[in-house]
Amino acid sequence: MLFYITLTVLLASSQAKFWTDCGSKLASVQSVGVSGCAEDAKECVLKRNTNATISIDFTPSQDVKGLQTIVHGVIMNLPVPFPMPQPDACKDNNLSCPLPAGKEASYRTTMPVLKSYPKVKVDVKWELKNDEEEDLVCVMIPARIN
Repeated sequence: MLFYITLTVLLASSQAKFWTDCGSKLASVQSVGVSGCAEDAKECVLKRNTNATISIDFTPSQDVKGLQTIVHGVIMNLPVPFPMPQPDACKDNNLSCPLPAGKEASYRTTMPVLKSYPKVKVDVKWELKNDEEEDLVCVMIPARIN
């Protein structure tokens, strides 16, 4: 019995992930990565005055012509926009649009963590929206800005 309990705990912890899906409607998300953040971390530490690299592997359920990156820091349920240097996800992010339905796509970008950002715990809401402003991908990443 103890063996099965231990095995169950190990399997559950090996499948733990730091991010949660917050409403990916038109795609399934396979993985999310943040530079310097372990897959089993409780939160990602983002250092001010550096860049953070974000990667999202996803499979769209329909053809996608264009894709926009929308990022918010959610502090005490208040979304604060994080301006992105390149909001067009089809440029400089390893994506080649249009994206065909059913084929895995890999999104990669770098986000500046500005020195002016306060040292605070924040949930980073990362969305990839199509031309109709519908969420293909929506992930929430718990983070702390240091």
